[in-house]
Amino acid sequence: MGLLSSFLELLGFVIGLCSGLLLGFILFIYRDSNDIKDPIMKPLNELDTSSLEEIMNEIPLWMKTPDNDRVDWLNKFILEMWPYLNKGICGTIRRMAEPIFKQYIGKFHIEAIEFESLSLGTLPLKLYGMKVCKTNEKELVMEPALRWAGNPNISFTIKLLSLRLKIQLVDLQIFAAPRITLKPLVPTFPCFANVVISLMEKPHVDFGLKILGGDIMSIPGLYHFIQDTIKKQVATLYLWPQTLVIPILDASSVAVQRPVGILHVTVVRAMKLLKMDILGTSDPYVKLSFSGERLSEKKTTVKMKNLNPVWNEKFRFIVKDPQLQALELQVYDWDKVGGHDRLGMQLIPLSLVRPNETKRFTLDLVKNTNVNDPQNKKQRGQLVVELTYVPFRTNSITISDNGDESNENMRNRKKSRLNEGSYGRAGLLLVTIQGAEDVEGEHHNNPYALIHFKGEKRKTKMMKKTHNPTWGEEFQFMLEEPPLDDKIHIEVLSKRTGLQFRSKESLGYVEINLSDVLHNERINNKYHLNDSKNGKIHVELSWITA
Repeated sequence: MGLLSSFLELLGFVIGLCSGLLLGFILFIYRDSNDIKDPIMKPLNELDTSSLEEIMNEIPLWMKTPDNDRVDWLNKFILEMWPYLNKGICGTIRRMAEPIFKQYIGKFHIEAIEFESLSLGTLPLKLYGMKVCKTNEKELVMEPALRWAGNPNISFTIKLLSLRLKIQLVDLQIFAAPRITLKPLVPTFPCFANVVISLMEKPHVDFGLKILGGDIMSIPGLYHFIQDTIKKQVATLYLWPQTLVIPILDASSVAVQRPVGILHVTVVRAMKLLKMDILGTSDPYVKLSFSGERLSEKKTTVKMKNLNPVWNEKFRFIVKDPQLQALELQVYDWDKVGGHDRLGMQLIPLSLVRPNETKRFTLDLVKNTNVNDPQNKKQRGQLVVELTYVPFRTNSITISDNGDESNENMRNRKKSRLNEGSYGRAGLLLVTIQGAEDVEGEHHNNPYALIHFKGEKRKTKMMKKTHNPTWGEEFQFMLEEPPLDDKIHIEVLSKRTGLQFRSKESLGYVEINLSDVLHNERINNKYHLNDSKNGKIHVELSWITA
């Protein structure tokens, strides 16, 4: 039974792979079409009861359910493209099956497994309807209903000891209801990074199987055994939540840099700074930023008339790539009139700082980063700083490619956070304003979103003359404590662009309790706007702990 089971598992893989790849290729060309003329058909009211019962199973889904689209045009396209799809799919099957075949070499005295012929035949698959599902995620979900009663020529040879067993698959029929997801949607052609395929129910698979020319499916009792085994194997591979993932774009080309940790910086003191004032002193302060990122710039207070100032001031920065980012420190002399003179600067690569360890640096200040500049040899004083890099917890920022997570995993993560006391840790609140729907002003419609949180205000760009703006902008808030009892206030406003009486007007607002975000780590919802008739705003919230 071990050899037979392994053979049936192998056969199930081949059948499952055929059906999975067929689904993957047809989704690239799906679109809604209303220009196809209806085919000539006999009205149903002219059929008697027995005739209706006979054709009931053949009636396509677009006739039975209103949320399924008719795709006759796509079936015509597949028919014309089938000879080319046949070759392309078969080539992919060979490449994907090769490592699977190798796993069986050496087992049960199997010496080799190879395809003798591989063709999907001349009869293409047929779609009986297509349902498009709408979600809040950056994805497109389609659920086609397909049937394939083909005439494939699939045979392979198993070399077992000195025997060569030829196995042929004939009269293959597959009825399936898959779910095809294009995700994530990205602004790089073809606008999605992966194709994710899974079966929503066990497929109907029927076929004939010949070994050494004999039809073994005619053996009493064997037919149902093989059918059940094949269905089980196909279900194991692709039945939801199992998926077949087909990469379309290189991950590096569509990857979005996400925060990975927080850098804590303490500017301790400076020593023997340059004298810039007439009275032989300076008024120093320090600017801090990541090199090349002026938006993250922070400043210390000014120490008046002091060449050896002591600050002991603390700052925090969001880290996206600790191997490439560097902290830039610039010491300036404050002037009441005119520009401020730079006393010196220095860089600290974050790669020099180990995670969760505090490291003190005593830096010799230089004029610039050019090592060949002779002015860098001049003594400009020293700056003392302390750096601590605290990475975020891995499971706080990891989102699977499929976007799916079992309830058990979610419960385990929540239990782990409670045990570790992570609700008491500092962290990062990410607020992404995706867009809004059906917002309408009395005088103008140029909407933008304004965020109020802990005394800070952040706003998106203004979108002109639209009721359905799309922003997709992310805002970050570093917090010392989790916002267990806090709310975030988000308001949609409209701003005039020309000469109008009212410069601003509110289109609605929402207040969101952040306690749910702490428990779930991520929430992606559409919220009804208060003081708006039909307006909604799409907000994604994430809480990342250090």
